[in-house]
Amino acid sequence: MAQVVAVHGVGKQLLGEDSLLRQWRPALADGLRRAGAGHAAAELHVEMAFYGDCFRPAGGFLAPGDPPYTADDVEEGFERDLLLAWWRAAAETDPGVVSPGAETLAATPQSVQAALRALSGSRFFAGVALRALISDLKQVRLYLTDAGMRERVRGRVLEVISEDTRVVVAHSLGSVVAYEALCARPGHGVRALVTCGSPLGIPHLVLHRLDPAPLRLDGRVRGIWPGGQELVWTNIADDGDVVALVKDLRPFFGDRLRSVRVHNGSHAHDALAYVTDALCGRAIAGGLL
Repeated sequence: MAQVVAVHGVGKQLLGEDSLLRQWRPALADGLRRAGAGHAAAELHVEMAFYGDCFRPAGGFLAPGDPPYTADDVEEGFERDLLLAWWRAAAETDPGVVSPGAETLAATPQSVQAALRALSGSRFFAGVALRALISDLKQVRLYLTDAGMRERVRGRVLEVISEDTRVVVAHSLGSVVAYEALCARPGHGVRALVTCGSPLGIPHLVLHRLDPAPLRLDGRVRGIWPGGQELVWTNIADDGDVVALVKDLRPFFGDRLRSVRVHNGSHAHDALAYVTDALCGRAIAGGLL
């Protein structure tokens, strides 16, 4: 059984555990080496908790890819709200993205189209097809609002985490899945949870929808700690990562959480850019000691 379990993010429905592991394993080893833990890199035993196929549309064996989504397919409510939140965040970090004004947000169809236009021209979403962007929105919504999908996806992660697992490294939506999976397995032996590019701190859209639900203490929202006293949780975010809207999760999960900033350049949300960083390697190495 693997000491390190990796959990991928959205948009991986056409891949699989083996293809993703071929990308992640050397990147994780590089991060360990940057952290001065070359011995751990040489002995690294990692497994990928794969759930992407849960979101793959049915349609035979001809690689259907993403559905041909258009702006009209962005649903009112969660999907529109998350899209506009991404737009606001992109405008704050990318001078090439026009800021959404109140008049732009007034009418739903126009605001969705304007958001998609703005994001398609941003550095963050450069090269991302419109249908892929909308597909990602829908994957996040399905996980957080569909109980059956949530159980199925979370089950994939729980299947891979064993009593030998000491480190869980999770990216993007995978960080939400990994957090909930650890909460669902009290007494687990994971020593280090490393979340990268995580949307866990987005109020209302993500934070308030977590399972288990956050507590309200003295008027403040406080998420459940996903393990025992020995668990070290490190959350890593790039300032330009639009998905990780809230970079510092300590106000919601407590000061025991370690908040780290890294610089991924033009690949702000890229999983491999995160895990090759020395600070990520250091967090992983700490759990393997």
